[in-house]
Amino acid sequence: MIDFPNNRSLDASQALIAPLMKEPVDRYVLDNGLTVLLKPDRSSPVCSVQVWVKTGSMHEDSHLGSGISHFVEHMLFKGTGKRPGKEIARVVHESGGYINAYTTFDRTVYYIDMPAENAEVALDVLGDSVFGSVFPAEEVDKEREVINREIAMGEDDPDSKLMHSLFETAFNKHTYRYPIIGYKDVFNRISREDLVGYYEERYVPNNAVLVIAGDFAAADMRGAVEKHFSAYQRRSLAPVYLPEEPLQLSERRQDLYEDVQISRVAMGFQVPGLTHADTPALDALALALGSGDSALLYQRLREETQLVHHVDVSNWTPGSVGVFYISMLCDPDKLQPALDEMRSYIESLTESDFSQKIVEKVRRQLLVNEVNSRKTASGQASRLGTAEVVVGDIGYARNYLNQITQVTSADLKRALDTWIRWDRLTTVTLNPKDELEKGTVVEDQEKATLDFQETILPNGCKILLRENRRLPNLHFRVALQAGSLFEPEGKHGLTALLSTMMTKDTAKRSALEVAEDIEGAGGSFYEFSGNNSLGFALEVLPSDTDMAIDLLEEALFRPSFKDEVFEIEKESHIAGIKENLDDIVTAGRRTLRKKFFGKHPFGISGSGDLETVESITLADVIGFWKQIVVGGNVTIGVSGQFDSKELRAKLEALLNKFAPAKLPERKVAFDKPVEPGVHREKMDRQQAIVFHAYPAPGLKAEDYFVSEVADELFSGMSSELFDRVREKLSLAYFVRSARLVGLDTSMFYFYAGTSPERFEEVIVELDRETRRVMDGVDEDELARCKKRLKAAKRMSMQTNSSCASQAVLNATYGLPVNEWRFYDQKIDEVSVESLRDFAKKYFVEANRVELVIGPMA
Repeated sequence: MIDFPNNRSLDASQALIAPLMKEPVDRYVLDNGLTVLLKPDRSSPVCSVQVWVKTGSMHEDSHLGSGISHFVEHMLFKGTGKRPGKEIARVVHESGGYINAYTTFDRTVYYIDMPAENAEVALDVLGDSVFGSVFPAEEVDKEREVINREIAMGEDDPDSKLMHSLFETAFNKHTYRYPIIGYKDVFNRISREDLVGYYEERYVPNNAVLVIAGDFAAADMRGAVEKHFSAYQRRSLAPVYLPEEPLQLSERRQDLYEDVQISRVAMGFQVPGLTHADTPALDALALALGSGDSALLYQRLREETQLVHHVDVSNWTPGSVGVFYISMLCDPDKLQPALDEMRSYIESLTESDFSQKIVEKVRRQLLVNEVNSRKTASGQASRLGTAEVVVGDIGYARNYLNQITQVTSADLKRALDTWIRWDRLTTVTLNPKDELEKGTVVEDQEKATLDFQETILPNGCKILLRENRRLPNLHFRVALQAGSLFEPEGKHGLTALLSTMMTKDTAKRSALEVAEDIEGAGGSFYEFSGNNSLGFALEVLPSDTDMAIDLLEEALFRPSFKDEVFEIEKESHIAGIKENLDDIVTAGRRTLRKKFFGKHPFGISGSGDLETVESITLADVIGFWKQIVVGGNVTIGVSGQFDSKELRAKLEALLNKFAPAKLPERKVAFDKPVEPGVHREKMDRQQAIVFHAYPAPGLKAEDYFVSEVADELFSGMSSELFDRVREKLSLAYFVRSARLVGLDTSMFYFYAGTSPERFEEVIVELDRETRRVMDGVDEDELARCKKRLKAAKRMSMQTNSSCASQAVLNATYGLPVNEWRFYDQKIDEVSVESLRDFAKKYFVEANRVELVIGPMA
């Protein structure tokens, strides 16, 4: 047995990221007060341009609770003095870019991710949009209706509702208590004059930060920034009064009852803000208590007492005051016992419970977080923006990690005793309605090649290797053909349960020891499953390669399949299905699959349904493992920093242990939808979801790439469908297409979130759109669509995990491993004619399944 100690040298850990900490950042301020941060990274030919405006929901002053910051964010892409709204998205997408924005408590961020050669387009568009918007009067009410749909979506989302309630209850004075999106009645009173006034007051260069990361020369970029941003004038900026939150003096609690199937808990302890000396210890305490499967609360509440299905802990400290946050998901009858056990256990913790092993694990996790934040240009820019805007110091990460390295077991215990005070606890629960009826009141970089080198062993197993030395990061991805086509009838969900069980107990390690080893290394180990495959991924630092291979071998060859673990995971899986059924979009999608596929294996979600999962036994899982995990059906892909010759030899030794074997026949005929026509499903929610589903080509079909283009054509902010249904008619908050893809058949579907009173108008528009494509789309529209797809493919190849995932699944499905090489060619081959033929072939009304789910009778 190989020994992998958790007490790794801290000096070695720091040495891994020391070069990253020395990477230069060019910070300067323009004459108009705009702060600029430039971070060159020549490793990928992409660039992220972001404008961080130092205003959010907490700065709304006389408009508090209206969500005016979020409303302004929506309006900033509606037109400027230089270009109309539609032109903004068109210019960005024609350049292969992706544009978006978000609003939070203390900032509003606008960003464009773009191929590096077009970065100046992003500067032009963002500068013009952020500082030159004109707020067209005709767009204000249209966007108001869109945001009303977004508010309704939030009210339909149990987790969103829980968090809003926690913040309203935990904060009495501070503006964190107001929802970022605003209260509906206050929001609807915002006028165009209010929007323009707030915009002119807060959107000034001296209240913003421009962050650029990616493939550029700093001197050239300085010139471009000067060209596109220096003309905007500095203006007076009045301070906004932010009330201090008084010390919480007693416990607070709120119990909510809604149309849900499982109980959710949010618990918050009042803690100090980001710059307080105890914040590093509180961050470490959160990781020790509730981050990962080896965390103390996870082990106690889920594994040992089986009172919860999930528990997580985080320390949220954005400003002068924060919340130490514990969330739990459990069955309603276990809610109060879970709360009681959680409190009793935390009160019992001593300094010795925070072992040196746990302290080292926390340090390792934070180190890996630092590495992960740099994987993409967008991530690097976001990291810098946070440091500058939220913290006020771009060197904060270095200082923070230095503080973390000094944290001890005694510090964790002291932070626990000082700040996890039960008289400062706020608890909010969200429970099924029938619980109320029962009276249950619960308490120097090098360009990395994108190619993988493929080795096929005599037993049919495959090894894919891609060296990428840009970061000290190593990603293993294992995939096998599986899914509902291989599952016995009535046992849907078996693939998902097997993938979970393979990452738990093995002959060598208990599930806790697996979690401790991987989390002690600051790594991650997680399973995945879907309609066509299962597998798992493992990400570590290069120094932990041997441990990673040992974990993979144990998972493949020697899972122990313990009865008690199976029962826990099965119940958790069922709870996950129940949780998903609370979401109207997911519930509708499940119903759509049944209507479309009928008894075909794809008729039930890859996770199974309540009936099929309940019928699965441990013997079923073991039998399925013996059937699926065999020679010829295992592919391992690795991307990152490693020696190819050495790693290939180790993986060959591992996979050669499989004897050659054949999988059972997987093909199941599917001709056309089982229940075409019109269907209505009642669900007590505020919005209605419209679905239109059609047959479509599978992954191996000749016209698959036409469906790829069609899906993009109907989706995104610049699509004709979005522009008409959301922007011009204000019928829906979201509208797009999607696909459920199999190797031999697929379901292509449209879906939109609308109001119950207007779903019939949405149906008319969906029909109109399919007919428009049958008549032939404009050549320019198709060209823009192709450009977006090709740019998105390039963007998706930035991380080791994404590259490995794409290559391994391609190999598993019998497709070219390095499919990215001819992806652009396949997309370019799609013409207006082939798209028109595709629509006429597949978008046939007689084969359409129409489903509307919502509160309608």
